Amino acid sequence: MKSNTSVSDSVQLVRVEKSHIGQRLDNFLIRHLKGVPRTRVYRLIRRGEVRVNKKRCKPDRKLDMGDEVRIPPYTSNYSEQTAKPSPALQEFLLNSILLENDELLVINKPAGMAVHGGSSVAMGLIEALRQCKPEWGELELAHRIDRGTTGCLVISKNSIFLKHIQNQFKVKNVKKHYLALVHGKWPESLNVVDAPLEKDPVGENERIVRVLESGKSSLTRFAVKQHFEGASLIEAMPVTGRTHQIRVHCQHSGHGIVGDDKYTFKAKNSALAKVKGLCLHAWKIEFELLEGAAPIRVEAPIPNHLGSLIQILGK
Repeated sequence: MKSNTSVSDSVQLVRVEKSHIGQRLDNFLIRHLKGVPRTRVYRLIRRGEVRVNKKRCKPDRKLDMGDEVRIPPYTSNYSEQTAKPSPALQEFLLNSILLENDELLVINKPAGMAVHGGSSVAMGLIEALRQCKPEWGELELAHRIDRGTTGCLVISKNSIFLKHIQNQFKVKNVKKHYLALVHGKWPESLNVVDAPLEKDPVGENERIVRVLESGKSSLTRFAVKQHFEGASLIEAMPVTGRTHQIRVHCQHSGHGIVGDDKYTFKAKNSALAKVKGLCLHAWKIEFELLEGAAPIRVEAPIPNHLGSLIQILGK
């Protein structure tokens, strides 16, 4: 695979076109600055070297038609040939589509696959999907879920729906239901965790989220589905959408998620301590389409690794 070095010695002013309406600033830059590491992109934003309409912005700033994005000089190494998903991966992803219409896809995201590429990920789910069909070249993530999490992920096919669904998330009209297997006996009375969260960088490419009073308000509703010996199956319904929210709220409550090597430190059940793979599943999602149509409700089947573990614990 041949590599090129791309250099821009001057500031670029890029006007946002219709196809990028509603796209996050970080995603826009990552696609525009091919080969520039994600960490470098975020550093440019954080330092104010990237600006939208001459103003500093955060990475999650949604772009609108006609916005002017200032891009500073940069150097990047990139491959002329984009990494391509294998035929087997393409077939697997196509078979994982739970719902498709003219506006969107809902896919059952597999465990271990990042939703987008980065400095340590050559190709994420969205990059792979864009290459599965010629007409999918402009697909965009409507939201994100963690690399280890399985289940419902909404993908937008056009800028109009992307802007609509992002607004639905903003006004909390999207209902998300997760299943999580946690350590210990989750109390029936613990049905709400309201604890502010703040990101804490711990390295160049890693971050951890902590409960801190200075953090952003974060609220998750919980319900017990089933108790086992040394574990509980719970339903988690995030009201806000912070990074690692469910995982950290479970840890904060004293019942870390099974298989979470970042936030679960001790396990009383030695068998569960050996489980590999995050036992968190984006089970159901519900949202409204444009023009007051009936709500869309999608459910992702429980993945094999979680289903098998529940079955073993049930015995």
